[in-house]
Amino acid sequence: MDGVFRLGMVDQHRQLLKPGDQCIGGGYYAFDFVSNRIILDRESYDFGRPKWHLLDTLKVPSTYRGLRIVYKYDDGFHDDFNVSELLKIEYYD
Repeated sequence: MDGVFRLGMVDQHRQLLKPGDQCIGGGYYAFDFVSNRIILDRESYDFGRPKWHLLDTLKVPSTYRGLRIVYKYDDGFHDDFNVSELLKIEYYD
């Protein structure tokens, strides 16, 4: 399954969906320019945590090329999920 990575300032993650889209989770993000990363964490109120195991490829806007993407569970059970290393990333314009 391919996934499209979308960032936005919304109240609910469903506001980022286009007609026919299906969301497999969400959360919050922060840019860490010192470490050259996008840090993702927590979960969407309407879709829960990202279900990374369902994806083979993550399609990322080319604006974010060069930034590593990391999801932090911060739950005491899971290690951080290094999205950039563990998923195939395709960039699009």
